Amino acid sequence: MNKDNRAKASQKVTIIGAIIDFLLAIFKVIVGTLGNSGALIADGIHSFSDLLSDGVVLYAAKHSAEEADDGHPYGHERFETVATLGLAIILVIIGIGIIYDAFERLFSPSELSYNVLLLSVAALSIFSKEALYWYTLKVAKTYKSDMLKANAWHHRSDALSSIVVFIGILGSLNGYLYLDGAAAIVVGFMIIYIAWELGLGATKELVDSSIDADQVENLRNAIGRISGVNSVHSLRTRKIGHAISCDVHVQVDPFLSVSEGHIISVSVERVAKECLEDLNDVTVHIDPEDDETVAPYATLPERAEALGMLTKALFNNKCDGEIERIQLHYIDSRIHVDFYLPLSCLKSDQSSDEILSKLHETVDALEGFGKVKVYFGKG
Repeated sequence: MNKDNRAKASQKVTIIGAIIDFLLAIFKVIVGTLGNSGALIADGIHSFSDLLSDGVVLYAAKHSAEEADDGHPYGHERFETVATLGLAIILVIIGIGIIYDAFERLFSPSELSYNVLLLSVAALSIFSKEALYWYTLKVAKTYKSDMLKANAWHHRSDALSSIVVFIGILGSLNGYLYLDGAAAIVVGFMIIYIAWELGLGATKELVDSSIDADQVENLRNAIGRISGVNSVHSLRTRKIGHAISCDVHVQVDPFLSVSEGHIISVSVERVAKECLEDLNDVTVHIDPEDDETVAPYATLPERAEALGMLTKALFNNKCDGEIERIQLHYIDSRIHVDFYLPLSCLKSDQSSDEILSKLHETVDALEGFGKVKVYFGKG
């Protein structure tokens, strides 16, 4: 999915929303003040909060589309997550303020004026915000943006709160003056609830929560069906903005060549991305055995030290002259050794059994070493 197209679409829908939010906020606050409706004023403040959230979304949409750099080697997708959490905090503060003001109005209700105008602005808000909700949600689904989805629900919360305000104003006009204040309180709690939902999702993402368990299982099964993969373990996933990242250990035949192991890892990455459309970063660890159950190799010498030990032992036993290459295999908590010798050494007085016996004897005397194999061939 093209990041530039995604950013442009996000910015376009947000700018349209911001223009409508600004006009609605002005209408609601002015008409609410003229008509003495605390509920409509609260709704207008809610619309002003949308302007602030639209600004945050625009900033995040621009920066989240930037490519990875030295300072952000995994990309900038988490700008969306931080923006979503920021929206949630803003909404909580606004919701608490609206509730506080509404309680004062609830116990000191006053009659409303400009009845038709109050109801008309509330109705206009309902229809315009609901239209914005569906428009923003469509773009959010197209580009799989949780941030835009959050902003869409912000528009929906405005539409719902405007319905409550409409009912409150209508009730006040029919003699139930307390309904205007009560409606404002309901709006406040609705805003806080939406903030909780958004903030919870963003927080889970920031602490690297896994994707859905069914998706993880499907991914595991898809990787397990790849030719050359014996088993799959240590599969981990996390969300980074709209994207998904994962790392996985796959067990293969311990005697595969490095190049074949690499090809298998390429296949794992390809299949994983086919399985999860939003997966854009895959780290594959090739294992010769299950390193979740096998004892660690901390006590075994690393390659340079192991080759030094072998070279010294072979020299002391006078059996190093014909060896062309040595290959080490760290398996079963031991170091197994493959020796590669030229065919010409079989023309001498030594038979292959004698060569193998002498090499076995040399390696068996070394601590931490295991089986020995000898291969003869043309150099």
